[in-house]
Amino acid sequence: MILLVDMDSFFSSIEVVEHPELTGLPVVVGADPKEGAGRGVVSTCSYEARGYGIHSGMPISRAYRLCPDARFLPVNMPLYQSVSGRIMKILRRYADKFQKVSIDEAFLDIKMDNFDDAVRIAQNIKKEILNKEKLTCSIGIGPNKLVAKIASDIQKPDGLIVVRPDEVQDFLDPMPVKRIPGIGKKTEKTLKSMQIETIRELREYDVKELVLRFGKWGYQMHALACGIDEREVKEDSAVKSIGREVTFEEDTSDSGVIHNSIDILADETHTALAKAGYLFRTVSVKVRFEDFDTHTRAKSIGSLSSDLELIKNLSKKLIDEFIGKKKIRLIGVRLSNLQRITMRQTSLYEFIR
Repeated sequence: MILLVDMDSFFSSIEVVEHPELTGLPVVVGADPKEGAGRGVVSTCSYEARGYGIHSGMPISRAYRLCPDARFLPVNMPLYQSVSGRIMKILRRYADKFQKVSIDEAFLDIKMDNFDDAVRIAQNIKKEILNKEKLTCSIGIGPNKLVAKIASDIQKPDGLIVVRPDEVQDFLDPMPVKRIPGIGKKTEKTLKSMQIETIRELREYDVKELVLRFGKWGYQMHALACGIDEREVKEDSAVKSIGREVTFEEDTSDSGVIHNSIDILADETHTALAKAGYLFRTVSVKVRFEDFDTHTRAKSIGSLSSDLELIKNLSKKLIDEFIGKKKIRLIGVRLSNLQRITMRQTSLYEFIR
């Protein structure tokens, strides 16, 4: 059986532990808001801040407008990585197989015959993390990665949800299709146009029609809707690249719209890079035109970097080659030639600055 352990509002929760006077207050970790004129995005925020509509990935300027009285704090990546390292060490002890997904999330494969024993393991994990780090986590337990992941999101914060094999379909069926990892806003909108809004409706839809509409992804979506996920928990392997993409609501050749989207994608990719704990040497962009013709361009630099403005500038230079040729449907920013950062590299603090 599989456990997905997801730390609750990780960065902001660590800040509250470090600064107890912030307990119960809206806390936002990210870029400097500069009274609503700041650039960058929210890295994470406390549950109190979420009550104002703030969420991860939101422009920091909008977060400030929603809650100007929130406590805005800079990202302290050395601290977060140190805490993460201790937590992952705890989790490894409980797992037969362990896969770190990100700085605050991991899959555990537990070889046990019954789910009651798995629940006790999960309770022990939660208790140990709380006692040692004063942090809470949410845990989903299921027969596969898909179910465990979805279950971990159901009862945040400090949740524990168990889905046994014979409960999987009843658990998944009433949920909106966006709960399935990989179904984003664009796919959700397309499915809605096909009168598919719940996982049950997706499961009951003709798989052949899904394949005609979405290709291989249609088959995969249908399998996931049926609760089928054969991915194994794999031991840690080096991340090869980190990137983000966006599909425009309408195909565009407007350089202003495209450059603004590059800024947002660069912010999101930079945050993901920092969260995963890497430096980069290569920046690449992806362009898909209105006729689905797809191209990539890349630029490597002389030394490892974590510079956000460098990502933005190189991405814009690379994307400019394609602007004006045809209308663009999708763009992406990706960082590669990565190297995991070590605590000896004192420039780590510059990750998000």
